[in-house]
Amino acid sequence: MKPLILKQDLLAAFHELGMHEGMTVMAHTSLSSMGYVCGGAPTVIEALLETVGKEGTIMMPTQSWKNLDPDVGVHPEVSETDWQIIRDYWPAYDKRTTPTQTMGVVAELYRQWPGTLRSDHPARSVSANGKMAGFLTGHHDLSNIFGDGSPIGRLYDIDGYVLLIGVGYDKNTSLHLADARAEYKSKHTTIEHSAIMENGCRVWKAYETLYVDGKDFTQIGEAFEQTHPVAKVRLGNAVLRLMSQRQLVDFAVRWIEAHRD
Repeated sequence: MKPLILKQDLLAAFHELGMHEGMTVMAHTSLSSMGYVCGGAPTVIEALLETVGKEGTIMMPTQSWKNLDPDVGVHPEVSETDWQIIRDYWPAYDKRTTPTQTMGVVAELYRQWPGTLRSDHPARSVSANGKMAGFLTGHHDLSNIFGDGSPIGRLYDIDGYVLLIGVGYDKNTSLHLADARAEYKSKHTTIEHSAIMENGCRVWKAYETLYVDGKDFTQIGEAFEQTHPVAKVRLGNAVLRLMSQRQLVDFAVRWIEAHRD
């Protein structure tokens, strides 16, 4: 049987981690990892927003990465002979209706939550609700997915936090900011494509951006926890982690420059 998790259990766990009113937090969640959450995704969202209060902000990844070219492997169920059809007919990104992909049920509901704002990137959007939501989600440039000036970069600017609920560092989007900042020999850009609305028309848009590389994020997280404070709490079957995003990113830049080719 799965452990039963109530809203008050979530509130208590967040408090034990050190979360409080006024914080700005990027939350990555796995609902099923905890057990049976009474009320499901709405319970988690309510607990997060109540914890940070009206002066705080909760941000979540709401990526729709299937809105990328089939040649990067995002449509494995489709034959290569049909790739051009995907390019011609995949719906243009709409921040109000485009669903997330593999972000979890909490993030999918969160993008639709009353008061939530969503950024404009057609494949790598984030959503935020609270005092800093407009600042975090405003103008998400096509070519600047995770760098300085992106929502992840803005979270760094205001010294925000990262919360992992039942997920590992491989899901920690903030590490991509370190990837963007670090200098290493194999670092390179790539051309991506997404369906967007431009001048009232649906277009298949090409844009150059940093190649997204996260294969060593778990190693980075393990190394980070050896030398930096990360608050941890067990809730049901899941481990919750809260950390300073700025400390994580600064550490990861040094780690990447020391370990990547």
